[in-house]
Order: sequence, then C-alpha cells, then structure tokens
Amino acid sequence: MKKILTILSLVLMLGTTAVGNAAEYKRNITVAQDGSGDYKTITEALEGIRAFMDYTVTVNIKNGVYREKVVVPAWLENVEFIGESVEKTIITWNDHANINKMGTFRTYTLKVDGTDLVFRNLTIENNAEQLGQAVALHTEGDRLTFINCRFLGNQDTIYTGGKRTRLYFSNCYVEGTTDFIFGPATALFENCEIRSKRDSFVTAASTPEDVPVGYVFYNCRLTADAGVTKVYLGRPWRPYAHTVFIDCEMGEHITAAGWENWRNPENEKTARYGEIGSTGPGAAQDGRVKWARSISRAEAAALLDYNYIFTTADSWIPVK
Repeated sequence: MKKILTILSLVLMLGTTAVGNAAEYKRNITVAQDGSGDYKTITEALEGIRAFMDYTVTVNIKNGVYREKVVVPAWLENVEFIGESVEKTIITWNDHANINKMGTFRTYTLKVDGTDLVFRNLTIENNAEQLGQAVALHTEGDRLTFINCRFLGNQDTIYTGGKRTRLYFSNCYVEGTTDFIFGPATALFENCEIRSKRDSFVTAASTPEDVPVGYVFYNCRLTADAGVTKVYLGRPWRPYAHTVFIDCEMGEHITAAGWENWRNPENEKTARYGEIGSTGPGAAQDGRVKWARSISRAEAAALLDYNYIFTTADSWIPVK
C-alpha cells in the first residue's frame, strides 16, 4: 500500500509540474534591453517560446541595438516578431566569409529555420567591412513574411535558402553590393526599395530547374548610391535562375544590357529572365541582352497570383 501511495504522489507531482511549465509559456512576449520586458535579448526570448505551437505568439521587440547572432530554430512556428520602430530596432552582427575560413553560409546575422513566421519593423544588419561575403538575413524556413523591414549589408545581404521555400517581402528596404539577393527560394518583393551601393549585380538566383518561380520584383524602386553607374539586374548563380521585374522604377545605374551570363554563354540557354512595364532611365529595353525575355501581361498576372507562385503541396497566402 505504501508503494502504491508513493507512485500516486509521483504521478501527481509530475502532472503539477507539466501544468506549471505549460503556464510559463506566454502568447505575448516583450524584449527590452533595459530589463523592463520579459527578456533582455532576442536569443533568450526564443527559449521562452513553446515548440510546434498551434497558436500564435507575438514577440514585441523594443527599440535598441541588439548585437546578437540570432538563429530562429526549425521547431518554432506561428511567431510574429514586431520591432517598436524599423529605424531604431536593430539586430546587428559583423561576421564575414574570410574570418577563419568561415564561408558564406555561416556569416548571417539572422538565420531563420522556422516556418510560418512574420517579421515587422526590424532592421537586420551585417556591418562587416567589405572583406567578402557577409549575410544579414539567411532563410531556410518556409512561409516567411517580412513587412517594413530593412536589410543592410554589402556582398550577399540576403540569402534565400531552401528549395521550394516561399518568402514574401513587402515595403522593405534592401541594400548591398555584389549578388546581394541570392539563393534558390521562391520570393516576391512587393513595393520595396532595392539599393545598389557599388557597380555590380542585384540578384544571383539559383532557382532549381523544376521550380517554376524564383524571384519576382513587383512595383519596386531600384536606386543607387552616388557614383554607381553600372549595375546588372541579375546573373545566374545556377543555370536555371528565374528572376522577373514587373512594373518597377529603374534608375540610370541599371546597365543597358540588364543581365549578365556569369561569364558562361551556356547559361544563356537556360536562365529565365524577364521584364515588363518598368519605367525610368534604366528600364529601356533597346539594349537588353537578346536571351532575356519581355514577358506578357498574362504571364505577369500569373506571377503576381499568390496561389500560383506560392503553391507547392499547399496554398499559402502571406500575412499582410
């Protein structure tokens, strides 16, 4: 009898502990460096979010410069990260590829492996000197939304990793030098400013052959720093790179040729590049390379249909 009572007591204790742990998880979390919130760092806040949730958690991040190398793990879903203001809520780090042979893919400031996540009003920065690749945002997760965010860096600012992963950027600012938007994911950039800081290339898509959509830029502004005069819209990091610009405003820094083959004429047979409806001195089609396409309005409409470009096994409409 005594043994049975002991077992029952242990069961009750474990049950009470489980309930207590569940109660510790909040649906609204505040990060503030001055200690007025639930956590002082974003990395600490990630540990306070329950894995694989079926409800949404909001992480409110107060103004401040968060010097952190942040990884949002794959087991986090349904989380919205909201900065107090895009100019003053800054996540920054300064790794670059030449530090101890680090390589491009470990240089990130923010790496997102989770799924169904939203980021608003945040600045993501890699402020390394121009000594090689230095990624600000590295994504591997699927169904990711970025709204009113700034991405600051030089070479390789945004890496969109993960074949068939889907990303949506709305009203964002992206700056960089060489290939500063690159990778295999499907991504729509809508109403964004894309700023070149040096003569080079905006995109370097590596869209797989069996993925129909890579990068779509819609109603974006392509701008440049003073003295920048020769920028290409893209070059194919892999042979079947897909990149399209629709109704964008292109500054005079965009070169007449528009596209480059990455010093490999064979890429001209496979790269999927196109434009329609853009304006500005950099949008003139007369001098464009012959192997790029002028897409039709019907094709453009399909590329702006979320159900088309974002559908793989399911249908995903990004959060607005």
